[in-house]
Amino acid sequence: MACSCPTHLSRRRFVFLTGAVALSLPLTACDDSGDWPVDLVSDEQVRAMGLASWKQMRQEIPLSQNAAFNSALQDIGGRLLRALGSDPVQWEMRVFQGGQINAFALPGNKIGVFEGMMRFADSEAQLAAVIGHEIGHHLADHAQERLNAQVLKDFGLNALEVALNLGDIQYAREIAAVLGLGVEVGLQLPYSRDHELEADRLGLDLMRRADYDPHAAVALWRRMESQGGQGFAFLSTHPAPGDRAEKLERLIREV
Repeated sequence: MACSCPTHLSRRRFVFLTGAVALSLPLTACDDSGDWPVDLVSDEQVRAMGLASWKQMRQEIPLSQNAAFNSALQDIGGRLLRALGSDPVQWEMRVFQGGQINAFALPGNKIGVFEGMMRFADSEAQLAAVIGHEIGHHLADHAQERLNAQVLKDFGLNALEVALNLGDIQYAREIAAVLGLGVEVGLQLPYSRDHELEADRLGLDLMRRADYDPHAAVALWRRMESQGGQGFAFLSTHPAPGDRAEKLERLIREV
C-alpha cells in the first residue's frame, strides 16, 4: 500500500514527524483495553495487515481435508454471520490442519479454526461460542486498538513507519501477534481483560440471535479450566482467569 504522506516528504523526515506525533499524544489517555485518542493505523491499513497475515497462514499451514470439520465451520459460521446481518459470502472461513486448540478472526473478514479446536468442542453450540467470541473481537475493532497501542508502546519509530507504510515485512510477526495469531507466529500477546469481556458479551449476544444456547460458552470454558489450560493455544491470546465461567454466567443473566 502506498504511503498516504506527500510524495515530496523524505523518508527520514516522515519517520521523524510520525514519531513526533506519536510522542505528543497523551499516554494517560490509554486504558487497559488499548484505546487511543487518535488512530495511528487506519481501517484500510488494518485490513491490509489482516489479509497479509491470512495469506502467510495459508502459505505456511495446510488446510484441513476433513469434510465434516469444513462443513461444520461453514454451517456454524454462516449461521452466526447471518444473525449478525452479514452475508457469509463476504467472509472466508477455513479449518487449518493441526492439533492446536485455537481459533482466530482477522481483519478482512477471515475466520480460522484449527482441527484441534474442532475436536475439542463438545457440541455445535460450543464451537459457536468460540467463533462468536472471535467475531466479537472483530466487531469491536480490537485489532486496530491493539495496533495503535503497540505502535506507541513497543514497536518504536521504525515500526510506526512500517505500520503506516506497509512497505516492509520486518515486523510481520509482531503485527500478526497483535492481530491475534499468537503461538502461530511464535509470539504471544494476550487480549486485555476489557477486550475479553467485550468480546464475551458480543459473542454471547450473537449466540442468542443465532438461536444457540449461550450456556455452551460456560461449559466450554469450564472444561478448559478443568484441564488446567494445558496445550490450549487459544489461551495464549485469550487469557482465562479462574472466574471466567462465572463471569460468563453473569453476562448471560445481563443480556
